[in-house]
Amino acid sequence: MKTIKASEFKAKCLQLMNEVAESGDIIVITKNGQPVAQLAPVISRPATLAGSHRGKIDILGDIVGSLGEPWDAECSSC
Repeated sequence: MKTIKASEFKAKCLQLMNEVAESGDIIVITKNGQPVAQLAPVISRPATLAGSHRGKIDILGDIVGSLGEPWDAECSSC
């Protein structure tokens, strides 16, 4: 974790925000040598599991059609 003085943070705020967004590291901001705040990246998560893999999975071929194998849905021994 990196620490930085409040006066230095004030002068480099936008640059530090970009740095945190890219690296994911947290920066602790100090005032008179005491930590008073921290700058951390926002971690975005999908709201629900449904749809979280959208665009990451490819379906190849027909997933609902017949496989060409004979199949009897009726159970003759049941």
